[in-house]
Amino acid sequence: MTDNVDKPVSRRKRRTRGERRVSSVPRLPYISRNIATYDILSEEGLCLIEENADRILRDVGMEFHNDPEILDYFRDAGADVDGERVRFEPGMCRKIIQASAPRQYTQHARNAANNVEIGGENTVLSPVYGPPFVHDIERGRRYATLEDFRDLNRIHQMIPHLHHCGGIVCEPVDIPVNKRHLDMMLSHITYGDRALFGALIGSERAQDSVAMVKILFGDDFVDQNTVLYGVSNTNAPLVMDDAMSGSLKVYASNNQAVACTPWMITGAMSPCTEAGTLAQLLAEALATCALTQLIRPGTPCLMGSFATAMSMQSGAPTFGMPEAAKTVLAAGQLARRLGVPFHTVGSLTSSKIPDSQAQQEGSMSLIMAVLAGANFINHATGWLEGGLCTGFEKTIIDADLCGKLIEFCKGLDLSDNAQALDAIAEIGPGGHFLASAHTLNNFETAYYSSSIGDANSFEQWQSEGSLEAAQRANRIWKGLLEEYQQPPIDPARLEALQEYVDRRKASLPDKAY
Repeated sequence: MTDNVDKPVSRRKRRTRGERRVSSVPRLPYISRNIATYDILSEEGLCLIEENADRILRDVGMEFHNDPEILDYFRDAGADVDGERVRFEPGMCRKIIQASAPRQYTQHARNAANNVEIGGENTVLSPVYGPPFVHDIERGRRYATLEDFRDLNRIHQMIPHLHHCGGIVCEPVDIPVNKRHLDMMLSHITYGDRALFGALIGSERAQDSVAMVKILFGDDFVDQNTVLYGVSNTNAPLVMDDAMSGSLKVYASNNQAVACTPWMITGAMSPCTEAGTLAQLLAEALATCALTQLIRPGTPCLMGSFATAMSMQSGAPTFGMPEAAKTVLAAGQLARRLGVPFHTVGSLTSSKIPDSQAQQEGSMSLIMAVLAGANFINHATGWLEGGLCTGFEKTIIDADLCGKLIEFCKGLDLSDNAQALDAIAEIGPGGHFLASAHTLNNFETAYYSSSIGDANSFEQWQSEGSLEAAQRANRIWKGLLEEYQQPPIDPARLEALQEYVDRRKASLPDKAY
């Protein structure tokens, strides 16, 4: 077996005054929100969008390309199938979904303490997905390698504000494209112990993901429990190709979760208005979620939303804009009405580096996703350059924002201790609370402590190197790699997984696409 197992490492770096180690923060497996969602649409508005989505499905329909089996599923359910175009009577998809799709489900991790509850008032944060490039402030932008992938796995495992391993946290381009999904899944299992993504593109890669988790968890456990999270994107407008439908069929038939996610650059792939985009988004999500239930009733499915605007000057996608914010808030409402968990995206930006643009756009995107009541937020950390690049420093800066949002989601504490009436009476008019018993009892937990912010005096900041946020983040991710300790795993299962990967890779010719 090749060496996939790190020896435990526990080296401690000297920290400057006020610098906090991210990994020292208490770790929770997911967020339980105690805040209200922001409902942007009225009842009348929700009904209008739902009626328009039904009209689209009835009058225009949706195409499912190169997959006769899917057409048979829909035909047998009573849909009108004409070639690859499928049309649905109003309410048909909603009825299929609501008859069997769970409102909430458990995704099991290899460490049961990291199981996540997806749905209800819960939110799961997952790192960036898909970039072929990586960036850090010392080496700059470069094509990602498998070692970059493994380093990101280690860093993510050490960040308590993330709840999921994620999937393609970067594309390891030094591995042939048709084989790298095997190395990536093995890396996630080896270096992390949180819940897993499955490979998304094509039935063969999805089947490899299922085969590997069966080695890890056992065949019967996988059949009866959800251990993989998959995403099936539509090719807006109103198309699903066989690469996405192929993986959807594999996951749905194996009782594994599928986030049915219309992927839209508005103004190009959907109308340039929020109301038009929402109707199309809902139509595509309804048809795709219904398909999961026709394949295997009761398999978990999520209504997904990835809708962002484009620059009308250049045609490039834009992020963190008010139009996308309104769309995600409304999509969250529509998902709650449908009765399935809601999947969306987080810290998105067009910026090439972890600068103020990156944080302004990323903060707007992530905060709106939380207020939308998202149950699963993909790309919560690390996204740069419109999704082409994973940033190491951006990962740490975004993780700090995730920590702030986790604290925000706790809502207001109204306990006797929080009301502090005895402390107010003790201090009285004109006093101060710095040395009060109440302050001394609560000072360690009263406020969120940022890992990358600097609240020291100018002189103290200057004496410690005048570091910018990205420079502090650079220190932190390097420190996390030094402190990383591999979570325990059964050596026999790891060996069996390595043997599966070696055998599958040997059976496949190298491909560059």
